[in-house]
Amino acid sequence: MYNHRKGLIDMEIFIDLENLIKVKQVSKNKVCEACHLQRTQLNNYCKNKVSRIDFAILARLCEFLDCTPNDILKLR
Repeated sequence: MYNHRKGLIDMEIFIDLENLIKVKQVSKNKVCEACHLQRTQLNNYCKNKVSRIDFAILARLCEFLDCTPNDILKLR
């Protein structure tokens, strides 16, 4: 991210999916089944071990968890 007055700002986007799953009180197994994900794939999203986000997966997660991408993707 760039600020024309200060130069580069040190910020990153992270995936806050694990927390959202806990808040929604749903099991990871149900998320995997409903969103057509392998457990390893879901765990990689939960642990921020993905370098590229698949928008189809993000859409399925949002639909199942009744949320928006802003609830999953956070800026820090």
